[in-house]
Amino acid sequence: MDLRSLRAAAKDRLKGYCRVCPSCNGVVCAGEVPGIGGVGSGSSFTANIEALAEWRLNMRTIHAVKEVDTRCSLFGLELAMPILAAPMTGVSYNFGGGMTEGEFTDHMIDGARQAGTLGMTGDGADPVMFDSGIDSITKMEGRGIPFIKPRAQQEILRLLGKAEAAGVPAVGMDIDGAGLVTMALKGQPVGPKTIDELREIIAATRLPFILKGIMTVDEAELAVEAGAAAIVVSNHGGRVLDSTPGVADVLPDIAAAVKGRMTILADGGIRSGADVLKYLALGAEAVLVGRPLVIGAFGGGGEGVAFLLKAMKNELVQAMLLTGVANVRNVRQEILFGW
Repeated sequence: MDLRSLRAAAKDRLKGYCRVCPSCNGVVCAGEVPGIGGVGSGSSFTANIEALAEWRLNMRTIHAVKEVDTRCSLFGLELAMPILAAPMTGVSYNFGGGMTEGEFTDHMIDGARQAGTLGMTGDGADPVMFDSGIDSITKMEGRGIPFIKPRAQQEILRLLGKAEAAGVPAVGMDIDGAGLVTMALKGQPVGPKTIDELREIIAATRLPFILKGIMTVDEAELAVEAGAAAIVVSNHGGRVLDSTPGVADVLPDIAAAVKGRMTILADGGIRSGADVLKYLALGAEAVLVGRPLVIGAFGGGGEGVAFLLKAMKNELVQAMLLTGVANVRNVRQEILFGW
């Protein structure tokens, strides 16, 4: 398998829903929701790319770091890299229907497993979306993390029960899906949650609970107060609200406020191992990758997903060697130019 053939196969199978652009920056697909683009003007998608690109790495080669360690521990599991597959759904209306929802989640979870890391699965208007993810995770003996949309309380509690029965290491809610256009179009009520509602949900499960879609310091503090084990600093890939800042713009302040009290993950605009290292330096403990892995799944199935994750890991190793970072658990802010 090589990158050129993988991308060519994906482009053919994605039927124009994703053009497999040389630079995945949200410009060509702006406003394509449903689809793979950013909502409205697409500025929130592009903001993730631009905010991350503004940070530069200080290259250092006079040091004692000869080998690097990319291993990390999350939710009781040892992973080969701090790079996870993000939760994604809606194959029929976001990706053109070139495979079933179940095939897609199988590829994502299996590909992440092959690469020594974790995949996440999502939720959507059709029950098959959440259930496909649970089925895929069950096949992989619980090696995956399901996410639930901010639905009505009782519906969330019902889906939490399914997640627990699958033997997963953690469960999450992408609360940034509160205004998701695709859910509204399909008649599925979602919306914001009060802190008391979050407390009720988190108290109802024995699993570590991840709150995805935190973009401000005050809401990171509220996540701590509600009992969340982790947050994902994320604007939902720019798919829910136009004109948000990029994740790299807000992550440092959020990390300064809550790091050490919960696990901090980040997603948005990651296209290389150098991008991963930047987010780690900005305060994340691991990152989630979304759109690039769609190309892996459609171009090469589980092996395609694993291929791209391993390539990103290799790029991370190179970036660590050339910035003097020995392990991903201790990435100094000083590797960033201008810090």
